[in-house]
Amino acid sequence: MMDKVNVDLGDRSYDILIQSGLLKAAGQVIKPFLTRPRVVVITDETVAALHLYTLGNALAQDGIEMTALALPAGEETKGWPQFTRTVEWLLDQKVERQDIVVALGGGVIGDLVGFAAAVLRRGVRFVQIPTTLLAQVDSSVGGKTGINAPQGKNLIGAFHQPSLVLIDIDILQTLPRRAFLAGYGEVVKYGLLGDADFFEWLEQNGPDMALGDTAARGAAIKRCCQMKADIVARDETEQGDRALLNLGHTFCHALEAATGYSDRLLHGEGVAIGCALATDLSARLGLCSQESPGRLRAHLRAMGMKVDLSDIPGDLPTSDKLVELMGQDKKVVAGQLRFVLLREIGDAFVTADVDPALVKAVLDDAR
Repeated sequence: MMDKVNVDLGDRSYDILIQSGLLKAAGQVIKPFLTRPRVVVITDETVAALHLYTLGNALAQDGIEMTALALPAGEETKGWPQFTRTVEWLLDQKVERQDIVVALGGGVIGDLVGFAAAVLRRGVRFVQIPTTLLAQVDSSVGGKTGINAPQGKNLIGAFHQPSLVLIDIDILQTLPRRAFLAGYGEVVKYGLLGDADFFEWLEQNGPDMALGDTAARGAAIKRCCQMKADIVARDETEQGDRALLNLGHTFCHALEAATGYSDRLLHGEGVAIGCALATDLSARLGLCSQESPGRLRAHLRAMGMKVDLSDIPGDLPTSDKLVELMGQDKKVVAGQLRFVLLREIGDAFVTADVDPALVKAVLDDAR
């Protein structure tokens, strides 16, 4: 059975389709969007080896020609060199404004291809086919696109909504366990920021998701996409509510910068650790109960995830340096750090009223 979540943005509204085996039906789903029977696909080498043939076959069954470019896998791809290569390749393919560019991959591919689509001919249409849990529940929805700069993550980009998001739950079966669990960091975030019942559901069903329960995975993906769609519809360009989706990310981005955006710390792992630290900070400020940080950590540990700074391999910079790295974050306003904090699990809010010394103390304790 196909689930559908609509992102309501007026004439730029679009559907998120969620179903097992959806990749095999990609042709019939994408065909109504085409003005001519061809698409260009950008993916990475790992995903290409696993899924590009299936996608090409599905498109061919509906008479759609496919041309593809496979970029190197990994966070390093999300920078100027591969972005330039992508845009110039799309121009070489004579992609027109009414054509469809397909992003087949995880968050790196989705962000980079979405940004390329945003600037190519001042905006071409694109379709997201996310292949990781992280991309399915978070980065493929909402139109945030971009690349990294030496100064920090996602500092160069644009808001450019997709025309369609296709989520095939079965694709997750090809994910390494570590990548699946990293994506689960973003799933937990949704329970913490706005739905205590969902967090409780995850405590009960999360382990089954990790073991491959398709029904549980589908239910969690749909819930996350619905929550994100509702927030994006209210606040597309992050003037207010949408900032709640950054729960854990201020800590996360500093930790990613400190580890060189490398495999030492995957983005979703940083989000999970960041959520634990944000909950610590909330408890220290007397905002949420003293039990909340322990409850979150117990759940993350039950899932077999990274939870604390000590779980990150290698040496980390000092707490002072980490606080300094947070100052480079996109969410800084008038030089002030902004944090998403919890009044309780399921009730988050954004504030700039946090003493950096308190943040440093939380980081010191987490070591």
